[in-house]
Amino acid sequence: MPTGDTIAAVATAPGASALAVLRVSGPESVPLVSTLCPGLGSEPEPRRVILARARDPESGELLDQVLVTVFRAPESYTGEDMAEISCHGGWLSPAMVMEACLKLGARKAREGEFTQRAFLNGKMDLLQVEAVLDLIQGRSRALHGAALHQLERGLSERIGHLREELMGLEALLVHHLDFPEEDEPPVPVAEILARARALEERMVALLETAPEGELLREGAVTVLAGRPNSGKSSLFNALLGRERAIVTEVPGTTRDALEAVVSLGGFPFRLVDTAGLREGGERVERLGIEVARRYLRGADVVLFCVEAGRELDPQEKAFLEDVGTRPVVVVRTKADRGGRAEWEPLVEAEATVEASAKTGQGLGELREVLPGLVYGGLVEMGGEVPVLTRRRHAEGLRRALSELRGFQEALEEGLPAEVAGTHLRPAETALEELLGVIPLEEVLDRLFREFCIGK
Repeated sequence: MPTGDTIAAVATAPGASALAVLRVSGPESVPLVSTLCPGLGSEPEPRRVILARARDPESGELLDQVLVTVFRAPESYTGEDMAEISCHGGWLSPAMVMEACLKLGARKAREGEFTQRAFLNGKMDLLQVEAVLDLIQGRSRALHGAALHQLERGLSERIGHLREELMGLEALLVHHLDFPEEDEPPVPVAEILARARALEERMVALLETAPEGELLREGAVTVLAGRPNSGKSSLFNALLGRERAIVTEVPGTTRDALEAVVSLGGFPFRLVDTAGLREGGERVERLGIEVARRYLRGADVVLFCVEAGRELDPQEKAFLEDVGTRPVVVVRTKADRGGRAEWEPLVEAEATVEASAKTGQGLGELREVLPGLVYGGLVEMGGEVPVLTRRRHAEGLRRALSELRGFQEALEEGLPAEVAGTHLRPAETALEELLGVIPLEEVLDRLFREFCIGK
């Protein structure tokens, strides 16, 4: 799907750096770089890095010494003729070379336009496009691994196989309908149902990765809760590895929620340090406590901080009883001060860890415990299977699964096969939209706006 014009952009972040890379893509990209760098010649060898001098096309002024690599369609990132220019970094050289490209007829690329052209030219499907974005934006090794698997078509192939199985069911149904007057049609309804149930199981297994997969992108909300001066902020800073929260001996120092993203065991967590939970307090502190309770209602896991050597008071026990189904880790903070208290086992707590922000005791254990509580399925899989990492993935697969179940129910209720079969095409369509075979304009527009210029 040729796009007609030639685009250019600086593909690396601006600022002080050793190198900067400019991309040019489109039908005039090779003549453009040949004019920009007269020493290249009219037909530079593809996929070979060539040292050249970039000159202003109007004045002939030397702009920079550059390295140029030419890619011929369709063997390029975008599927079009394309060139990459590596110049010196900083602010001025890349800007001057970019300005020269614009003088030679290129248009400044929009956000994500290079990847959009790759999608339009069939170099990647929509799932792979999303994987590129996750590789750029990801802040954990787990998301990085899932995105690489997705970029290598792991998820695309899984969705593609499900689609092929749906098409196979349609073929069986057509074969069944071709013999309406036979007592024993070539493909019994029981066999069609068995194939549909097996396909349903595979869809359900993939859909079960969605809750944890979506958390890979946003990070699991991990709320540090407890009484004032229970060591929450010190633990927050220790897990983060830097001083982000103010720590004092005065109870009630934290008045608002502090958030920070950290990777624990290779998985992303959004740590939230909250105001201490207690009755009373002045107005600002009470507002902070209300904010803390709102975060707790949306938490994926709770780190409930209690000083080592102290019994739980009635308010703390009541909190643990009311925390709901979300996992709770009781952290016995300030363990370096010694002292142990006999306290009742907490049925609601998934784990208890003795920790010290001062000595580092227990922090390694927390980093091991938390991924298993929140990302248990992904920890067990070890990144070897495809994962649904976006809400769009889960919604599309749910639509396909719903139609497949509608197909089964219609056959089981004795409805004519041609009536039951009306559910199969919508199921296929849902999977095709996932892959981008049937592109949705609003989905594409929203997705490519998230990309940076030059990608």
